[in-house]
Amino acid sequence: QAQLVESGGGLVQPGGSLRLSCVASGFSLDDYTIGWFRQAPGKEREGIACITSVDERTFVTDSVKGRFTFSRDNAKNTVDMHMNSLEPEDTAVYMCAAALSPGPWCPDEYDYWGQGTQVTVSS
Repeated sequence: QAQLVESGGGLVQPGGSLRLSCVASGFSLDDYTIGWFRQAPGKEREGIACITSVDERTFVTDSVKGRFTFSRDNAKNTVDMHMNSLEPEDTAVYMCAAALSPGPWCPDEYDYWGQGTQVTVSS
């Protein structure tokens, strides 16, 4: 059964760092573009990045650019998001998703979604 599982969330102080991992099982990430999303309370889901399968290009939304970085390890079937200089506004449930994508762009739709992991930034 194809599945994505996120881990690494938690409570962190402003200015702190976290690393979220997205691990796939039941399928190989080699041909999949991975998207990272977040949803804060009372807000719509926001796409924050995608890491393509072709050329491993990374597209990052302005609100996290320069603070969040991304890496994928196809051998481990894992994509990580390294979150630095966290702000209270980053508090949200973070989710990863996978799309079988033919090219180096962020898809409109994703085939698999994880359940999400909570990140809370607070002093």
